[in-house]
Amino acid sequence: MADIFITTQAFPEAIRRLSEAGHEVQTTGKGALTREELLSGVEEADALVCLLADNVDEALFAQAKRLQVVANLGVGVDNIDVQAATRRGIAVTNTPDVLTETTADLGWALMMASARRIVEADNHLRRHGFPGWTFMPPHMGVDVYGTTLGVVGAGRIGSAVARRAVGFGMDVLYHSRAPKPKLERDVGAERVSLDELLSRSEFVVLCVPLTQQTEYMIGHRELSLMKEDAILVNIARGPVVDEEALVEALRNGRPRAAGLDVYEHEPQVHPELLKLPNAVLTPHIGSATEATRKRMAHLAVDGVLAVLDGRRPANLVNAIEGLGSG
Repeated sequence: MADIFITTQAFPEAIRRLSEAGHEVQTTGKGALTREELLSGVEEADALVCLLADNVDEALFAQAKRLQVVANLGVGVDNIDVQAATRRGIAVTNTPDVLTETTADLGWALMMASARRIVEADNHLRRHGFPGWTFMPPHMGVDVYGTTLGVVGAGRIGSAVARRAVGFGMDVLYHSRAPKPKLERDVGAERVSLDELLSRSEFVVLCVPLTQQTEYMIGHRELSLMKEDAILVNIARGPVVDEEALVEALRNGRPRAAGLDVYEHEPQVHPELLKLPNAVLTPHIGSATEATRKRMAHLAVDGVLAVLDGRRPANLVNAIEGLGSG
């Protein structure tokens, strides 16, 4: 029997699989844990199921002397010191693939809401009522169909965002470390430099992981390259964008608008962003549909059960010796 600590409420049918396998499960009934609660929870744990908001670092590993596996409820693992985990022989798993299409959907939702000024129009109608149809409404938007989409980071999610552009008759540009021949064949995408993508695209969607190379990859200079009517969407990680630079750029109208699901200092949101009518803001809900979150919970459980059984999980992030085939 192993002790498993879960830092959030999850779907009970997924968690029940851990208990049915004979393991002791401890979950929290509250929101984000304090650092002290997190460290206390893992002290005697053999497995940790955690969120992107949980900082899983060297100090935590030193506290959790029995820990065998960390299952992250998300595809990104920038909240985990993976190298430290590997040194200690602790497996790290994530939840790729199952959230790809759902997150791409949200990227498009932010694009459309920003382009057609949906939030502004909704708020105006609620406050002032429907004034009747007018030829020059106060919330005139911009077209999506037939424009150019630029995707920064053409991995699973970025490619899914790009595929959706076919139905909108869009030209697709992408920027990535390596060519994506399938994406080029499927949607006619063109691989270009970041600067060229920014200068040619009406819509720019950020889909890169957070690394030393991508932190602040969008700052004052990059924003100045964008078209005046362009729209920036970030469904990657908050620190990919310099928020101070973005606030200034949005005030100056270049880019025209931004749709953000992630923020530089989550859970805090830059206070000036909250004041800008041309910023559409959602609280990191890229994968937040019932079906997808349920699949994520089951995938995390799959990883935990595999490691505790000495098997290699399909979604293993790091190289750990001694784990057999999945």
